[in-house]
This record gives sequence, structure tokens and C-alpha cells, in this order.
Amino acid sequence: MLKLILGGKMIINSKDSEDEAILNVAKLMVVAARTAPKARGEDKIKAAIVIGKEKDDLANTMENMGRVRDSNNVKQSGVVVLLGVDFGKPMGEWINFEAKLIDLGIALGSAVKVASELNVDNRIMYSIGRAAMKMGLMKADEIQGIPLSIKGKNIFFDRKS
Repeated sequence: MLKLILGGKMIINSKDSEDEAILNVAKLMVVAARTAPKARGEDKIKAAIVIGKEKDDLANTMENMGRVRDSNNVKQSGVVVLLGVDFGKPMGEWINFEAKLIDLGIALGSAVKVASELNVDNRIMYSIGRAAMKMGLMKADEIQGIPLSIKGKNIFFDRKS
């Protein structure tokens, strides 16, 4: 990553810096999701970070499912964060799968807040979760995906169908 050039100066190029930063942001997003408040303190949140060939396979699966626009965003992104929830056994009358879905929503909000505060473009995508479930990337009853991008222009802004 560090490159020695003439005169003994150390240089980190922009691409290397962005690649390292986006992975670090994804890790911080997972921390935020894992530590987000949970109903009755029962943690059923799952998290994973998808990069490289697996990210490309995820995008291709999305495309094959007819989600071309979202697939293109995943192809352009550097990293995808997966957040999911296991409903587990019934937890009683007042706490049920709906409470766990709310927990997932709070975890998603906590994660994207981190990305936003660190100026990394992101978007929560249901379609990523469907493809991740189809591929078996994470064992969970519900999954949502968050692609991350560090580019000169937000890839999620002018999306075309």
C-alpha cells in the first residue's frame, strides 16, 4: 500500500486509501448495528461484509432476479454490508417477530448513520437481502443489504430503471 518514490517520500494513492477506508467503514457499521438497542436485550441481529468475487456474484444473482438497477449499484460499490435477523423461538405475547423486525430497522439506521457521518454513500436495499438469502450468504429470517460507495459522485442518486 505505501509506496516509496524518489526522494524517500511515502505516498498512499487515492484508490488504496479509498479501498482501505470503505472496508473500515463497513466494519464500524457492523459494530453500530451489533450494539444498537434490542427489544428485551435479546440480540438476534446477524451481520456480514461482502467483498470481491462474492460481491460480484451477489450482483449477478440480483440481475438474474430482475433487479438490474440495484445490481448495477452493487457492481459499482466497493463493499456490501448485510444485516439480518433471526426470529428464533416465539418470545411471548407482547414480543414477537415484529419486535425483531424493529430491532433490524434500528440496527440498519445505526449502520447507515455511521456511513453517512463518515461521508460514505450508501443505500438500504431489500433486493440485496433477497439475493443474499437465495445464495445462502447468511443464515437469517430477514436480510437487508447496504452497498457502500466512495466516488466523486453518489452512484445511488441518479439511478435509472
